[in-house]
Amino acid sequence: MDAAPTIYEDRLAAQMDRGDFVLAVVTATKPDFYKQAPVVAAAEANDVPCFVIHTGQHYDDVLGHGLEEYGIEPHIAADLGIRGDLTQKTAEMMLAVKTLAERLEAWPDTTVLPMVHGDTHAAGVFPQAWMFATNQQVAHNEAGLRGMAPAYETTDDPAAVIREQWRGDWHVERTEPFPEQYDTFVGSAASIYQFAPVALNREHLEREGYPRSVDGHERMPVVGNSVVDAIEMKRDHDGESVFDVYPVLEARDDWLRVDIHRRANLLPERFTAIVEGVIELVERGYNVNFVELNATKRALENYGYRERLQRLADERENFLFTGLWKKHAHVYEFLESGQCFAEFTDSGSMQEELNEIEAALCLTARFSTDRPETVFDANTNLLVPPTSGAFVADMITHVAETDDVRERMRSGQALYGADVGEEIVEFLQARADDGVFDWAHERLGFDAGSEQAFDYL
Repeated sequence: MDAAPTIYEDRLAAQMDRGDFVLAVVTATKPDFYKQAPVVAAAEANDVPCFVIHTGQHYDDVLGHGLEEYGIEPHIAADLGIRGDLTQKTAEMMLAVKTLAERLEAWPDTTVLPMVHGDTHAAGVFPQAWMFATNQQVAHNEAGLRGMAPAYETTDDPAAVIREQWRGDWHVERTEPFPEQYDTFVGSAASIYQFAPVALNREHLEREGYPRSVDGHERMPVVGNSVVDAIEMKRDHDGESVFDVYPVLEARDDWLRVDIHRRANLLPERFTAIVEGVIELVERGYNVNFVELNATKRALENYGYRERLQRLADERENFLFTGLWKKHAHVYEFLESGQCFAEFTDSGSMQEELNEIEAALCLTARFSTDRPETVFDANTNLLVPPTSGAFVADMITHVAETDDVRERMRSGQALYGADVGEEIVEFLQARADDGVFDWAHERLGFDAGSEQAFDYL
């Protein structure tokens, strides 16, 4: 196991030599690229020293394209080269972060504050690795994501399921998505600043015992979600259009775009319900684009569905079977174009994005969600529990054919603010002289002497 990160010495030194405080933005997977890019851009605009630590998990031409698309590549000062399954990634991250921390000891008077994002595996493991290696904590962009579920009374009547979600009681249900709920939960424990997208996220963190402020200094600001900045960055993208790549998306309208990849949804019962529901929708005449991600492809092959979907794509003009779209700008272009009726997804980020984008609806293939505010506050999202193919098809058909449901979803309030990257950077600028770890005696107001007393640890 090779845990030696690749250090781009010139990029690292260019930032570390600039001052006493340096922000190190951590990226790992595709969502990190576009949600962390606004923070990197805001740091540059505000003259805050900043470099990127890329774990290396998404590195190929498609999954890794966001590094180039969002201008992150020139800022990468360390590539940790992480590979493998969850266990291997965890072990490699621990060792690679230790190696990086030792390299940064060449600047003993400079405080480096890493910032992880959301609920990726890096958000769970990197903060631990950093704290164990440095006795310092991190910042967490998009903190406090906790799963919640409505009190279901039925899962066979679409109208009743919608009422239960929009008007009923919800409770915390942190079992899914796995491992994302675990990662965001444990990542909080090693974070000194937690940037909450909405007040509900801060409420979760406070309930778990994290301090909203220490000595009058805010630790847990509600800032919105930097995905809104990412959408704005790509709203007027140049170059090839998504309709150049897939002309049929322009030739036909009211598309349902499907992207499914969460581990729980790849279980046989749920996956069967989702795929059978999609096939039924195609047979009912709806235009469907099924996007095949890596995990989805393996599941389709495992359960014997891939050849069936390929045949369906050959036989039906209203079914488009594609791989993962390389450019994120193409996703936004399609969702905002008016050609897409809804996204049927299990993505957390997509629930946020479609709260900001009014043209397309969000239908989430889950029993619970860690973005419940999009359902019971904004009404821009609905859960479609994958109990059976018939229910999936009936629920989506009900939404498609019920004007007041569609109108309510399209007119819901935007939740996630604006200029979020700027707000995060300005918050950290104001606290650049503060410490990035504190002991109980410090929080309680006792003077227990110099931090050097703890060096032996």
